[in-house]
Amino acid sequence: MRSFWFDPYLWIHLAGLAALPIFLEICLVGFAIGDPLLPVWLEVLLVGVVGAAPVLWMQWQRPFYIFSVMAVAVKPEQLTDDQRRLLVLFKSQRNRVLAAVVPVFLVFLLWKIYAIAPIAAPGVSFLPKWRFFGLLLAAGAFLGSNLFMQVPISVASVMLTTESAFAATPPYPLESIRRSFTLVGLRVNRFLPPLRPDVKLALVETVPLTATQATPPPSQASPGNDPLASDLWVESETPVVTASATDSDAVTSVASDEATGSNADKLASEQIDS
Repeated sequence: MRSFWFDPYLWIHLAGLAALPIFLEICLVGFAIGDPLLPVWLEVLLVGVVGAAPVLWMQWQRPFYIFSVMAVAVKPEQLTDDQRRLLVLFKSQRNRVLAAVVPVFLVFLLWKIYAIAPIAAPGVSFLPKWRFFGLLLAAGAFLGSNLFMQVPISVASVMLTTESAFAATPPYPLESIRRSFTLVGLRVNRFLPPLRPDVKLALVETVPLTATQATPPPSQASPGNDPLASDLWVESETPVVTASATDSDAVTSVASDEATGSNADKLASEQIDS
């Protein structure tokens, strides 16, 4: 995943493409109001020009300032170098070409919508039957359609930039941002936090065991080289009872008494025999 993809403003404006079907449906409602007053091609042309020309001019001359949401915009002085690099990419020639192609596609859709507009007439019967009102509603909705398709397409084009090309892009001059982009809304220092904090992860180094660490202490060593015998020895090991110095003296005394008694019995038997 490219590093600049973690900017939340890119994803917010890319998701704006989801509003395109809503505005196209409003165009359908506008064309369904009233009876046509002008030739078909002229009504489609008027709605197409009013809806596409302002957004096309904006994307060519002063592209939409991407670091803004609704009526709030981040001050240019608060932008990071990576965010200013994104502004350079929004002014690229590729985005200008896409800005010219998008209206052609939308006008084609507008023509198809105009052709099927009569099927929506029963659903808008509660609205005034003013054709001018219907064309004005269709033009405003088509303006929104261009805006919510032009900006996401330009964002998608910028997000396809490779990491190396992005790193080689110089930041946009700070003093030129206000006059080179369309800033709309209240200026604030910060509005959205980044998707990923700039935190460096520490790597845990694995230290291999040395021969000294791998060898068990002498107190835990078992006799023999056979692992099975060592296990059996550990399991069958029983405590050894050792005699203390006092017990040894007692045993020696008992043995001496027995020897004395034996000698006395021997002398008595000799006297009886004599």
